[in-house]
Amino acid sequence: MNEQIRVGILGYGNLGRGVELALRMHADMRLVAFFTRRDPATIRTLSPKVPVYHVDQVLQMKDEIDVLVLCGGSATDLPVQSPEYAKYFNIVDSFDTHAKIPEHFANCDKSAKAGGKIALISVGWDPGMFSLQRVLGNALLPQGKDYTFWGKGVSQGHSDAIRRIEGVKDAKQYTIPVPEALDRVRAGENPDLTTRQKHTRECFVVAQEGADLARIEQEIVTMPNYFADYDTTVHFITQEELQRDHSGIPHGGFVMRSGVTGVNGETPQMIEYSLRLGSNPEFTACVLACYARAACRMNRDGLCGAKTVFDVAPAYLSAMSGEEMRKKLL
Repeated sequence: MNEQIRVGILGYGNLGRGVELALRMHADMRLVAFFTRRDPATIRTLSPKVPVYHVDQVLQMKDEIDVLVLCGGSATDLPVQSPEYAKYFNIVDSFDTHAKIPEHFANCDKSAKAGGKIALISVGWDPGMFSLQRVLGNALLPQGKDYTFWGKGVSQGHSDAIRRIEGVKDAKQYTIPVPEALDRVRAGENPDLTTRQKHTRECFVVAQEGADLARIEQEIVTMPNYFADYDTTVHFITQEELQRDHSGIPHGGFVMRSGVTGVNGETPQMIEYSLRLGSNPEFTACVLACYARAACRMNRDGLCGAKTVFDVAPAYLSAMSGEEMRKKLL
């Protein structure tokens, strides 16, 4: 039996707790430490025997950890943390700002190569599992179109954007695929769809007492990069209603490749991959846990530098041996 992979978690929000839960399902991996910016004494983990340290102590543990899972935010945490820690640890992160992935990859690649480590970046379901499906779809059906739909589910980034508006106490925002657009793609029409034609956004907002509701609604529906390009509905509700009806973090979506084969392109073909997630962070954490295994294995095989899901063979993800996989799954 191979030696257990020792895992550290940096960040103990929803995603960090999800990784803690996910690791319980993998006998070949062992959680050895948490790291947090907060006072470690205030953190109540599900694994009380696992020590909690301040983030300043991370480097003191570099000989005790095989792979460090970074659970910070893409906007401010990961662009700094991932290149910094990739010099000393095999790392996995969930950086999800699509437009900045090439820059993030380059920064992590330089650090990881300097330290002889693996930096697996942008791991999750999009980017991540959906990205893999897009690559497969393009490879298998070169004559075709890609379609990605998200939802119905909570967008944490959009919810945060609403909460930053003056007069907003709390909020949840749902991204919802337009059913007619999904139907057209599934019918093989290969439509050219605008942003507005593919998704709608629905917002549930708790306003502070005396706040100008009309102004808040206007600021939401006209917000650039978040809501201005979508048909957006705003509902004002109480804090109690938000807690009762919108406390979860569900999400999901669809990746489709609509293509043709045949001598004259006369044969329609459709690939569809879908996810229905009861908890976005818990599922993302499951993906991170498997790629933590892969990062350690790849490094033990002599590889280093930044990698994405495109670079990881499926066999690296599974706890099964090659023989088991060929017998049970192939």
